Amino acid sequence: MQLPHIPILRFGRSYVSLQTSEVADHRTGRPLARLSVANSGLIRRDLRCAGRAAQALRALPAAEIWRRCASAGELFMAGELPLGEGCVQTSDQYVQTLSSTSGLPHNLCRRNMQKISYVLTHMDEILRGLSGGIDNSNIFDTGRGALHGVPVSYFPVADALGVVLPSNSPGVNSIWLPAIGLKTPVVLKPGREEPWTPWRIVQALIAAGIPAEAFGFYPAEHDGADAILQDCTRAIMFGDDATLRRHAHDPTIQTHGTGRSKVVLGEDLADCWPDFLDTLLASIVENGGRSCINASTIIVPRHGDAIAEALGKRLAAIEPRAADDDRAVLSAFANAGFARHIDEVIEGGLTANGARDVTGEHRRGPRLVELDGAVYLRPTLVRCPNLDHPLGNAEFLFPFAGVVEMPQEDVLDRIGPTLVLTAITKDRAFIEELLASPAIDRLNLGAIPTTRVEWDQPHEGNLFEFLYRRRAIQSQEQWPEAATQTPAAT
Repeated sequence: MQLPHIPILRFGRSYVSLQTSEVADHRTGRPLARLSVANSGLIRRDLRCAGRAAQALRALPAAEIWRRCASAGELFMAGELPLGEGCVQTSDQYVQTLSSTSGLPHNLCRRNMQKISYVLTHMDEILRGLSGGIDNSNIFDTGRGALHGVPVSYFPVADALGVVLPSNSPGVNSIWLPAIGLKTPVVLKPGREEPWTPWRIVQALIAAGIPAEAFGFYPAEHDGADAILQDCTRAIMFGDDATLRRHAHDPTIQTHGTGRSKVVLGEDLADCWPDFLDTLLASIVENGGRSCINASTIIVPRHGDAIAEALGKRLAAIEPRAADDDRAVLSAFANAGFARHIDEVIEGGLTANGARDVTGEHRRGPRLVELDGAVYLRPTLVRCPNLDHPLGNAEFLFPFAGVVEMPQEDVLDRIGPTLVLTAITKDRAFIEELLASPAIDRLNLGAIPTTRVEWDQPHEGNLFEFLYRRRAIQSQEQWPEAATQTPAAT
């Protein structure tokens, strides 16, 4: 049977390249599709035409774009959509293929589908939240609007948003999706093992009536990724600490890497810790522990041993299951060598003074295990003496966390950059300190898992503020009527 061939999309135009790569089933090695690969010269040449792509998208009223995005969300979930040239893919086939190359079990694939569909079907609500309640459709259609009765004006700063995607979780695609609602074309470089999700999203949006010119899809090597980051006025990239460090101080690039998210149990509620075990467990294991919003550290003022023991027992009971088992919690590693490296790093960290693998005392068998030709890492909870321990503030692509005891008054001085912090406390003074901390990107107050997302809140940087800039404006005339009217849909 002939392999599906996924082409390059050059702002909507399909292009088959002489250079190709294959995406294979990580268990069997069987090729599942062939991708055309773009070189940096082709990408840079195409980006000179980004202005025309922006014009095609901005010709539509914002309200109509949002309506079509909602239709795309339904198509993404249940539609039969093109997969390359001459092939189609059902939603069930998408789930099976995604699982085969990424290692995610089917049920986690579907949960990530639901995240993406939610963003598409609630685009207007999400943009209202990101823009702070501005009269959205007027802002994006006319550049004028009102905020609490005060006239405001905004303008777009980019003809296209470049996005360099990872392969670890399809849900990360939800981060760039609001760009379409913000009338900004996207230039996507998919992850090596995960072209399926961005491709399917693009096909759903095109089928729903979003102009094909709004989409660039460029499977590429590192030089292609660099071209996107350097030549797009605004870009998003995902990667490890070493990769992102090169771009950390570039205001035109929004970086998404390790989150080092945490749960902090306040002094006032520490003695009630058994009531919060479900929150701790969910923070560690949801989405297979693969997200930057999974908790990698649990900080408590006391009862550290008891909390680690109770939580470790529950984590140790989680076992790998077949990919199509609805009870599956763990994801396989598409790269078995990477799983072995993580296992070695953890074992090396456990040789440091004071660290104890609590889950290792309760699970049946080693941390690294094979099932049906796939490699898994069983959940691991380590009791650490402090945050400075090599495993005290570490983050890995599976359910892993360290439990650390620390006085509450030391927390904010020690935690370091934290993407999500869940603070289980009612201490008003401590809450005020948390709210004032620049180290915390997202703050959950109460027993809210770090993995719970409110989509009208910024995830890691506000895409509206990244793609639009406020203009100072004064007028001797009354604020134009157009500022309070939405153009008719075309």
